[in-house]
Amino acid sequence: MSLWRALRELITGRPDPFDCEGEDCLPGHRVEDADYAMALIGLGAKMAKADGEVTRDEVAAFAQVFRAPPGSEAPLRQAFNLAKQTTLGFDGYARRLARRFRHHPAVLEDVLDGLFHIAKADGRVTEDEAEYLETVAEIFGFRAREFDRIRVAHLGAPEDDPFVILGVAHDADEATVKRAWRRAAAQNHPDRLIARGAPTELQRIADEKMAAINAAYREIQKRMALEKA
Repeated sequence: MSLWRALRELITGRPDPFDCEGEDCLPGHRVEDADYAMALIGLGAKMAKADGEVTRDEVAAFAQVFRAPPGSEAPLRQAFNLAKQTTLGFDGYARRLARRFRHHPAVLEDVLDGLFHIAKADGRVTEDEAEYLETVAEIFGFRAREFDRIRVAHLGAPEDDPFVILGVAHDADEATVKRAWRRAAAQNHPDRLIARGAPTELQRIADEKMAAINAAYREIQKRMALEKA
C-alpha cells in the first residue's frame, strides 16, 4: 500500500479497493500502514513547529501535501493539532517511516518534498527547520550528497551548481553523471508520483524538480563538451 493511500484510509476508515501492490497485499499490512500514516501526519505537524511557531501558511501547506478526502478533514486536523504542540518525538516518527519504506527511497523522498513545502511556506527556512530536515533525511538513509540534491531542488544552490542538483561530484565522469540523471529523473517523474498516490501539490513540485534535473544534466553535458573541445 502506498503511504498516501494509507493516509486516506486512516482518515476515512475505508480501504482503497484498488490499492494492492505485490508484497504490500499481505494480511495485516493495512493495520500497520494506518500507524505509518499517523507517523506521516505527526512528522508534518512537527515540521511546522520546528521553528517554534506554527503559522497559518504552514498549516495551509500541510493541508496541501497531506490532503484529507472531502468530509474527512476533522480527523486530520485533530491529529495535526495534537502533534504540533512540540517537536519532541519527530525522530521516532521518521524511524518508523524509514523502516517501512526502506526499500522505497522514492516514497521517502516524497515525504521530504512535503516537509520542505511546509518549511518554505512562510517565505524562509530557518536554521532549526534546516536541522530538522537534515535529521529526517539522515534517518531516512539519505547520504549528505543526496540530501544536498533534494535541498537544492527546493532552495536553490550557489551559482545554481548543476553537479549538486544531480548529486554527483564535480569530477564525476560522463557515465556517472548519466546514471545520476536517470535515477533522479525516474524517482521524480510526475507519473511515478501519481502511481504512488501522491497529492497534487507534490506532483507540481515534481514538475519543478524534473525541470531542474534536466537543466542540470544539459549544463553538465555542455561543460564536458567544452572541456573536450
